[in-house]
Amino acid sequence: MLKKIKASLKSGNTAAFIGQFIKFGLVGLSNTIISTAITYVFLFIDDTLLYTGYVVGFVVSVLNAYLWNSRYVFENVQGKKWKAVLKVYVSYGLSFLLGFLFMYIFVDIAGQSKWLAQPASLCFTIPLNFFMNKYWAFKKSKKEEGTSNEKNINSDSDV
Repeated sequence: MLKKIKASLKSGNTAAFIGQFIKFGLVGLSNTIISTAITYVFLFIDDTLLYTGYVVGFVVSVLNAYLWNSRYVFENVQGKKWKAVLKVYVSYGLSFLLGFLFMYIFVDIAGQSKWLAQPASLCFTIPLNFFMNKYWAFKKSKKEEGTSNEKNINSDSDV
């Protein structure tokens, strides 16, 4: 994956790559708002429901992520929507597990605030999610990449 990242940056499409990362960040911001709001609702109901809120927030925000990323950020490959949905959930699932582990260490071992645990975990999960979505979940075929590269080169000035 690191080779693909370096190749993307060296290909002359740096502006397109950065633009795509910014779009992913905007989608991620909406995911963060959704998952954090849901987590906090559960905490307000009962402060022992941190992990339940995190799970519910995860499920809802990943569906939001798929819908926006497939239409706005990565322009999903036609005809393979269910496969992409599954890969998005796997990508976010890995981040979910890492975030869950981070929150456990942050709260239960290090004794830090439950209210800061979920937002702090995002420092690790956001970059991981971007690269897994870009290079795996929404990976384009070789034929589509050629067409996409021509489009990105021509639209670099628009980013």
